[in-house]
Amino acid sequence: MIPLQYYLVLSATMFLIGAAGVVARRNAIIVFLSIELMLNSVNLTLVAFSSFLGDVTGQMLAFFVMTVAAAEAAIGLAIVIALFRRKQTVNLDEINILKW
Repeated sequence: MIPLQYYLVLSATMFLIGAAGVVARRNAIIVFLSIELMLNSVNLTLVAFSSFLGDVTGQMLAFFVMTVAAAEAAIGLAIVIALFRRKQTVNLDEINILKW
């Protein structure tokens, strides 16, 4: 049996890598992948605590988080494709559609 602390350390590491990817990178696709990594680390924490406590509530909540992640990926990819068609780049620094 793997202790709960191992799962929590792995989840925290995944979350920090995702947060660093969001802050440091300027490519929109990499930012979306980093957000997905952060959501997966939250899922790992939910499932680990759910298993540790013997309750299925965390696992059900993890399914809802996976649904939100799938919707975010679909909508985010559509936005990135639309921006690429308009500006010919996915670099977030060069996309200034909301500015005059």
